[in-house]
This record gives sequence, structure tokens and C-alpha cells, in this order.
Amino acid sequence: MTDKKKTAIYPGSFDPLTNGHIDIIERALDIFDEVIIAVLHNPSKKALFTMEERVDMIKQSFNGRKTVLVDSFGGLLVDYARMKNAIAIIRGMRALSDFESEFQMALMNRKLNKEVQSIFLMTGFRWIFTSSSIIKEAAQFGGDISGMVPEAVELKLIEKYPRIKQ
Repeated sequence: MTDKKKTAIYPGSFDPLTNGHIDIIERALDIFDEVIIAVLHNPSKKALFTMEERVDMIKQSFNGRKTVLVDSFGGLLVDYARMKNAIAIIRGMRALSDFESEFQMALMNRKLNKEVQSIFLMTGFRWIFTSSSIIKEAAQFGGDISGMVPEAVELKLIEKYPRIKQ
């Protein structure tokens, strides 16, 4: 019997990574041997940060941690999961309103590849109000976002929006 590494993929745009995302990743690492943070290239979304900036901020936020890999991809998530030998796709949920679309995606992914499971993790109560778009909006108008994003992300947001209160 071989010890096969249990790999999960946590996909998203991560524009930018928040402490809510970190919470999901940390809890996923209690279940899986490694988590691949897969930054999605979505041409239909206008991102604040380039793909390279997002990947770099995430790598800095995990400071070379060996159980957290960072990558980018485009195309079907299940194809990417197969290529990475992942057994699960992690999805974070903040509220009931997230469930319907996440459930639809999970069913489609299951139809396309029955070998990859979808795992839903509820965001910790501390982070329920946090989303990338809310953080970007607060930063744009000078809000104090410290404590809501990793330091590397906060510094990049300060570059983009110099009015941020520190």
C-alpha cells in the first residue's frame, strides 16, 4: 500500500488574497497534505492586480511554506485538478447566498470528473463580512484594511491606493 499525497486545489481570482482566504487554506491543511492555491485567469473579470502580482502576493503571504503551492491556470478546473493529481477542490462559503452557485459548479465538476470531490468550508465568523471586492472598495476610499489582509497584500494595496490609513 502506497502513501499517496492528498492534494487539494483552492481556486479563485484572489484579487486580492484576504485573511478569510487564509483561514480557509489553514483549515484545509488540517485535512489535506498540501493545498494548491490556483489563481484563475478569468478574462470576463477586470482584475485590480495582474496575475503575476496576485501569485507573488500569495507566495509572500505563505513565505515558502512547503505544504502550500501557488500556481495559475486557465480553462476547466477539473482538467487542472487531474493534471495536478488533486483529489479535491476546496470552496469557501461565507453565507447561504454563496451556496446555490457553488453547488451548481460542484455538480458540473462532478459530472466532468467523478474522481475529484468538492469540499465546502465555511469561512470563520471573524471573516464572514470580508471579500476581495469589499476590501478593494474600502482601500480605494482610504479605509484601514490592516488585519483583513496579509501584510504583502496591504503593501500592494497601499501602492495602488495611497490614501489607505495605516
